Amino acid sequence: MLVLGSVWSAEVREQIQTAFECHFTSGIPQAGDPEFDAIAPRIRGVLTSGTVGVTPALVASLPALEIVSVHGVGVDAVPLDLLAARGIRLTNTPDVLTDDVADFAVLLLLAAVRRLPLLDRYVRDERWPAKAPLTQARSLRGKVAGIVGFGRIGQAVANRLQAFGVEIRYYQRSAGPMPERRSESLLGLAEESDMLVLCMPGGAETTRMIGAEVVEALGPEGTLVNIARGSVLDEAALIAALESGRLGAAGLDVFEREPEVPAALRALENVVLTPHVGSFTVEARRAMGRLAVANLTAYFAGQPPLTPVV
Repeated sequence: MLVLGSVWSAEVREQIQTAFECHFTSGIPQAGDPEFDAIAPRIRGVLTSGTVGVTPALVASLPALEIVSVHGVGVDAVPLDLLAARGIRLTNTPDVLTDDVADFAVLLLLAAVRRLPLLDRYVRDERWPAKAPLTQARSLRGKVAGIVGFGRIGQAVANRLQAFGVEIRYYQRSAGPMPERRSESLLGLAEESDMLVLCMPGGAETTRMIGAEVVEALGPEGTLVNIARGSVLDEAALIAALESGRLGAAGLDVFEREPEVPAALRALENVVLTPHVGSFTVEARRAMGRLAVANLTAYFAGQPPLTPVV
């Protein structure tokens, strides 16, 4: 078993090492490395994270590969067509992180709309005793939240926001639940919404799906939250809209070139920035690790994987 990345807890390491002979590497190993070339012909499975994934070159260098288990929901870092062509199974870890990611999306939205980081700095910098000017925040109640991508996580976000008195609209390309709440287009959703929460999958079909026109349709009092992938959003267009006031605020957990975050974003006071940690709780990561390993053990025991993608 080839284990990629550095997200693995002691529990996951123990589970995977108990079941398989394992080779750990923090990144994607390269053909031509003598140590890797020595084990490559014997690798039948890969355990990887959603951000590390596997590359076409890595898949090509593993002639005996049968299954890739992704620790995460997103599989945009995996060459799906190549795996399918070779008959290589692919699994991920849906459901077990849905609640924590949805909670975090709402947290980001609340922090951005209610200007929480700015208020925290206001107190820490002792601007309160000096009665420094302070701009009022906005309320959630009575607003419209547009959700892009109405799968498990999008629906969980909607359920939470409704408790705040928020009206829900959504958009996705395929038909979804509650068709009466589905907007006809992505731009239409942005025009109808006060807040936009991005929950769609990453990959080629959604790259730069959210461009300047959609961002600016939210308006100077609008708020955009991205917990999907940095690739789905035109980051330069977002920065321009935030700097000019054509967009009111943003909450971002993902970025185009992680872990690099543009200095222009870091300088803005109307943005909340977090380091891709939507599922970063003890409970979610424990459940994700167990499921990722369980998919592998089931497959090599001759049973169907628990949560197959292909």
